[in-house]
Amino acid sequence: MGKKTLFDKIWDSHVVKSIEGGPDVLYIDQQYIHEVTSPQAFNGLRVRGIPVFRPGRTLATADHNIPTIDQDKEIRDELSRNQVNTLAENCKAFGIQYFGLNHHKNGIVHVIGPELGYTRPGMTIVCGDSHTSTHGAFGAIAFGIGTSEVEMVLATQCILQPKPKKMRITINGSLKKGVTAKDVIMYIISQISTSGATGYFVEYTGPVITGLSMEGRMTICNMSIEMGARGGLIAPDEVTFRYFKELPSVPEDFDWNSLILKWKELRSDQDAEFDRELAFNGDLIKPMITFGTNPGMGIAIDDSIPVPEDVAGDDNASFNKALAYMGFIPGMKLEGHPVDYVFLGSCTNGRIEDLRAFAKIVKGRKKAPNITALIVPGSKAVERQAIAEGIDKILNNAGFELRQPGCSSCLAMNDDKIPAGKYAVSTSNRNFEGRQGPGARTLLASPLTAAAAAITGKITDPREFID
Repeated sequence: MGKKTLFDKIWDSHVVKSIEGGPDVLYIDQQYIHEVTSPQAFNGLRVRGIPVFRPGRTLATADHNIPTIDQDKEIRDELSRNQVNTLAENCKAFGIQYFGLNHHKNGIVHVIGPELGYTRPGMTIVCGDSHTSTHGAFGAIAFGIGTSEVEMVLATQCILQPKPKKMRITINGSLKKGVTAKDVIMYIISQISTSGATGYFVEYTGPVITGLSMEGRMTICNMSIEMGARGGLIAPDEVTFRYFKELPSVPEDFDWNSLILKWKELRSDQDAEFDRELAFNGDLIKPMITFGTNPGMGIAIDDSIPVPEDVAGDDNASFNKALAYMGFIPGMKLEGHPVDYVFLGSCTNGRIEDLRAFAKIVKGRKKAPNITALIVPGSKAVERQAIAEGIDKILNNAGFELRQPGCSSCLAMNDDKIPAGKYAVSTSNRNFEGRQGPGARTLLASPLTAAAAAITGKITDPREFID
């Protein structure tokens, strides 16, 4: 038998049937659902009069459309309220576990899956959400699917899926002061573009990757989709195993030893072949920020916006259109440019490590008067931990407020919208036109860069505030 990649090992062990000249029938270990992409799927089951095949393999939460203040009150927006109520009704009717608004386990779907121990190495995981790739940080094959596919998995616990090509991205060297996992993935995307990994599943390796926490690894895998990849994954190691052993949700008598022995086999064979290999030097990565309207339009925070003739490809029209939307010009520096909003949160950077990083910068300082800040934990568990660690008090003393969990200002499907024309330094994953609200101007960055902007009121190199 030939040498296999980690991706091959997991994929091949989940193939129920290969259709000649077509896709594989792939068994799915875990499906996550939320209020936006599931209603039509449940309606399809009702029309056909069939049940959910394995309800214990699906977990539901409300996250996209929920408010991040006054969660004890009825949701004001009628569409959002209807979607959340419909999810609750569907889960009750089909016997699916549901963590709704105010449930102590509620949160963003890609935050609660790992923290509750549902996401595990070697699994196949799907969700009607493109950032399902987050769960690949645990050595799982995780990818987003469409609503009709959500229905397919509910009905059969399988999905029809062509096998993607395999790419390995190695990050050598080490990270310098003030450089985070978010900067690493933004740097990669800036180098290979938003289509550079189209058709591939990416395995991330190298000393920079193995040196990251599980939170950092989730951030890396989360934004794999932003470079066109079907998903991303990282081989489980001692960092992964320690994460699970420290999970409060796992029973004490759980047989970790036999499970970890199995998980240690989840790695690419030494001579396994990938369809494409890329390598980058972590020493060269600086704090990053985007200047345009796709995640590939990123630069080091102390660099200048490129001029059109220096941009790869020949689509100067879209480059110029993006700069016009953002109110920027080629060659200008972003450092010092005033901003209006700061958003800390999302499935990319809404974990406790992200809140700690933000709090470390703002501690003993004050929020800039021109800044509106949305500080949103990714789950009720993260919210509780932030309060237990006194992060809420640090934020309050600096003029910030810790809000309640939800997808919030990552996307304009709830009340946390950025007004037209306003600049937002955001720790989320997408900076498309209108992503955070009609006319909003989004600058993607790390929690450290967001914190620096929040206290200065302008785009600021976070290294200025790090000893």
